[in-house]
Amino acid sequence: MLLSDLQNKDIVSIETGENIGRIIDVEIDKSGKILYIYAEGKKFFRKYFNNEEIKFTFENIAKIGADVILVKM
Repeated sequence: MLLSDLQNKDIVSIETGENIGRIIDVEIDKSGKILYIYAEGKKFFRKYFNNEEIKFTFENIAKIGADVILVKM
């Protein structure tokens, strides 16, 4: 799967069912491991995170489906 494939999927919170947003960037360490995934947050989540970007780890991803990425925040 390519990063561009992931960027076209909505990110949905597994706890609330809310649409968090879409992937806009990733942070990778020198060995090539994904450290953080950055999503452009929707208005609902911006009040919980003090900026417009939401950062989570690959371990937060519960499932990658055909249309959505389910995450535990």
